[in-house]
Amino acid sequence: MAKRRKIRLARLVRALLVGLAAWAAVTVTAVVALRWLPPPTTAFMLRDRVGALLGRDPDYEFRHDWRDWEQISPNAPLAVVASEDQRFPQHHGFDFEQIDKALADRERGRRVRGASTISQQVAKNLFLWPGQSWFRKGLEAGLTVLIEAAWPKRRILEVYLNVAEFGRGTWGVQAASRRYFGKDADRLTRSEAALLAAVLPAPKRYRAEAPGPYVRRRQAWIERQMNALGGPAYLADLR
Repeated sequence: MAKRRKIRLARLVRALLVGLAAWAAVTVTAVVALRWLPPPTTAFMLRDRVGALLGRDPDYEFRHDWRDWEQISPNAPLAVVASEDQRFPQHHGFDFEQIDKALADRERGRRVRGASTISQQVAKNLFLWPGQSWFRKGLEAGLTVLIEAAWPKRRILEVYLNVAEFGRGTWGVQAASRRYFGKDADRLTRSEAALLAAVLPAPKRYRAEAPGPYVRRRQAWIERQMNALGGPAYLADLR
């Protein structure tokens, strides 16, 4: 009996190792391929669409239209960097200064600020799910390292602009630009790009089509940060 248990345990461990190896191989292959290919979908998009289908939401409309870097106004990448991750050109996937500040805020009992970089958000949106578990955070960290190693910075930002959620069923800067301003993403003004970036922390709560006082204050703050960074020239040398 003991011998059979050992055999079953050995088989289970072997199966788990084979499964992990297969998952790692598929993930690495996908990350490398996505350096050049537009993602056909993301984990967050699938979750959103399945949720609407199961909930039988008659008002749900999925909007997504990929745009290459050259087809996006320079105001859009500058606005999301100013809003979400101002040290994006300098760090290698993790902003340890912001992490230290977040930990200090937690120790003081203050509201914990977000410390996720754009690279981390790309990893999460593409492959993972919402949540704060250590397991998910560990997967996110590993994927972030892989993405930073495999993709140039411009590609990371290009993918982020195309997969970020800007409202219910609205994914990517082109879909958001068409929905809220009736124009393509290459024509976004500084103010419009800042407004889109202002809703990113909570795109289902904050509304670009009917911005409240908080969103307007955040939009103005983002525009000031865009100026302080030096305008589009801040990202001109991004590769």
